[in-house]
Amino acid sequence: QVQLVESGGGLVQPGGSLRLSCAASGSIFAINAMGWYRQAPGKQRELVATITRGGSANYADSVKGRFSISRDNAKNTVSLQMISLESEDTAVYYCTAVVSDMAYWGKGALVTVLS
Repeated sequence: QVQLVESGGGLVQPGGSLRLSCAASGSIFAINAMGWYRQAPGKQRELVATITRGGSANYADSVKGRFSISRDNAKNTVSLQMISLESEDTAVYYCTAVVSDMAYWGKGALVTVLS
């Protein structure tokens, strides 16, 4: 089993910044892709950003230029730096990791962008 725990969510004003972090633990031999998804109220879960073990990143168009994903393979962590936050970024953000072709999910961290 693999456990993912997110941290760093909270309330921020439009234009502000937040950093989300996610730590993986458990039966980990090697984590392949890691990433972040989000789910806003009344909407489906959507991709925010992913990063391969080698560091190649992919972003949703809506966050390009504002969000940056990074990972530390030695510590089994992934982070999401978010700047210029908008009200549309309000959502529960979920960390995900692929281990041995299985996807694992964290419980989510709430990000609220509100003036």
